[in-house]
Order: sequence, then structure tokens, then C-alpha cells
Amino acid sequence: MKMKLSYVLGAMTALSVLGAASAATAQEFKLRYAHYLADTPFLQVERDFAAAVAERSGGRVAIEITYAGGLGAGPELLQLAGRGAVDMAALVPGYFADQLLYWRTFQIPFVFKSPTQALKISFSAVDDLPVFSEELATNGVKYLFHQPLGDYYFTGKNPSCDTVDALKGKKLRSFGADIPQLMTGIGAVPVTVPVPELYEALQRDAIDYSTINRGNVLANKYYEVAPNNCGPVFSIAGHLIVISERAWARLPADIQTIMTEEARKAGEAYMAAIDAAENDAQKQIEAMGGTFKPIPKAELDKWREMAPDVLQVWVDGMTAKGQGEKAAEVAKYLRDKAAE
Repeated sequence: MKMKLSYVLGAMTALSVLGAASAATAQEFKLRYAHYLADTPFLQVERDFAAAVAERSGGRVAIEITYAGGLGAGPELLQLAGRGAVDMAALVPGYFADQLLYWRTFQIPFVFKSPTQALKISFSAVDDLPVFSEELATNGVKYLFHQPLGDYYFTGKNPSCDTVDALKGKKLRSFGADIPQLMTGIGAVPVTVPVPELYEALQRDAIDYSTINRGNVLANKYYEVAPNNCGPVFSIAGHLIVISERAWARLPADIQTIMTEEARKAGEAYMAAIDAAENDAQKQIEAMGGTFKPIPKAELDKWREMAPDVLQVWVDGMTAKGQGEKAAEVAKYLRDKAAE
């Protein structure tokens, strides 16, 4: 009887230990993901990534996304992630022209033919050119995947946005250090406006035209105050999804593998969905009274002739910093890939 009682008590103890171990592994790693954008359907791929990591890790990892700058404004997120104040972040390379000297090239206009091409080249560049991973590591973060952006359009109250002459003197939304050069090249006035402030800037005529993709025009309802759209103007890549090196170091190898694999899938899913999502956004905008006018190729060619070669300007600036050889290698890589 005593043996039976001891056996039962031992079994109960073993079950208690197992239960405690299971509880310990549940949400063992909570990752705070800081996003500068509002929660919209266009970020579904990132939500799917978080859900896939949670599922494949058996609930050990919980990625909590905080939107609309709730954990920090867009231009603050690199520093916050780099020092571990947040675990993950969506970074716009153009916001960090002095820190992400190489990554900002993916937001230089007139380099890429389409959003899909920009993202494909981004994927290959991370594999082929160590400088991109090294630059992020210098800032305390690690690359997970890249988000594509639809072609950029001008969005404003005035429908006359389809010629270089019509844009001269107009206040155009800009950001970073490279896109403004494109605008000053044709006599327009670049004005830096963060995405969350664009609606009010258009409404109050602080800018004449927003410069952004159709998906964001729809998601942020810019068509309500600025129904006219001209484009496409240029294609660039979107924000980077990164994880703090400190957070990454805390994760065991099996979870690192899961996150790496799901990050690759997320990037591919973004690339596969971008064109359909942007075209659908245009249809919805048009259904609500918005209009779209193409910018003729002749006007874009004229623009290219008037504006500086911004990628070469970047190389020249990097040369002045003592990094000319490496910058020239990156620029050649981007041009060669874009020409394929």
C-alpha cells in the first residue's frame, strides 16, 4: 500500500513538474515590435509573420506590435531598437540618412523600375554584399525582412500634377536626404512631413502634394482632402523589419531559425501581394471620388535630365567620407541588377 501511495505521489509530482515546465515555456519570449504606421490591412503580412512565429514556437514567442508610433516616432526607432528599448522595429531607411548610409540607397528615386524589382534586389544584396548586414549590426539591430512600397504618386487638391512645369514651385512632401534632390532639380520645394501628419498637411495646404504610394493614400484617407493623383513617379523599397541584437541574443537557436525562415516567407509574401494590393487600393480610391492621371514618359524623361543622378551624388558623398570604393561597388551592383 505504501509502495502504491509512493508511486501515486511520485507520478503527481512528475506531472506537476511537467505542468510547471509547460507554463514556463508559454510566452517565454515577449518581443515588443514598434511600428511607425497605423494598423491597416496593408500590414497584414507583418501580422502573419508574428502569428507564424508564435505558432511554430509552440507559443514560446509572442510578438506584440504597437502601431502609430506608440513606442516611439519613426525617426526614433533605430536608436530605440539599437539600445534594446524595443525588441523589434519597422525602420524607414530614408529617415536615418546619417546612420544607414548604405540601406538608404533602396530609397533613392529613379534607380528601380518597380516595387517588386526593388525588393528582389534588396533580398539579393543582403546575401551578396556584407556591408548591409554590417551596417545594421553597427547600429545594434539585425535584418529580418524588407517591406515593398507601391509606386509613388503625387496626391493633392489640384489635378495639374502630371508635368514638370506644373510642379515647379509646388510644395512636395519629402523625406530623407535623397528624395529632396529630385524635387529641387525641377524647381519644386521639398517639405519633410511624416506619414501621420500628411492628412493635416494636405488639408491645411502646408504642402501641395503628398508623395506616397496608393495603399497609404487609401489607408490614411488622403483622398478625402486631396482627391487628385498623378503617377507613378518613382519606385523605392519600403521599411525594414529588424530585431534588436540584444533581443536576438536572448533567443535560443531553434527560435532564431524559425524567425529567419518566417522572415524570408514574409518578404516573399509581401512581394507577391504588392501589385494586387496597390491596384485594388486605386479602385477603392476611385470609387470614393478620387482620380488618377498618368505622368507621360516624356515628362519623366525630362525630369531625369533636369534632376541630378542622386545615386551618383550619394557615391560622391560617401567618397568624401572615405568610403568611395565600397559605395561605388554598391552603386554598380544596384545599377547592374536594375538593368537585368
